[in-house]
Amino acid sequence: MKATVVWEPSEDGLGFEGEMDNGRTLKLDGNGQNLSPMEAVLISVGACSSVDVVEIMRKSRQNMQGCYCELEAERAETAPRKFTKIHAHFVVQGKDINEKHLARAVQLSTEKYCSVMLMLTGNVDITTSFAVQES
Repeated sequence: MKATVVWEPSEDGLGFEGEMDNGRTLKLDGNGQNLSPMEAVLISVGACSSVDVVEIMRKSRQNMQGCYCELEAERAETAPRKFTKIHAHFVVQGKDINEKHLARAVQLSTEKYCSVMLMLTGNVDITTSFAVQES
């Protein structure tokens, strides 16, 4: 996997475009016009772990109609302002969802499969919770 990040000169001067070796792109900046790099990391935590939860729940033959992850993070007050805490709350929507299956899916993602969460483990206090919404 390779990527290139290119500065996009502008009046504000903090816009960047990242491009993967497969051509996919993402705009980031430090002035709030696009996602900041830290916002992208937080969203990546939710997306990566949600992929795991959905895949595990499907393998468990759960009747899911939706899944979302609400994230809340705290950052250090001083530079380098890294994340100190992240909480991920998973909500799975469906009929007759087995909470034990969902608890196991969240646990497996957090402890075994989510590469983004696991990369942060030891540096960030990561907690999770979950809920089922009957539909």
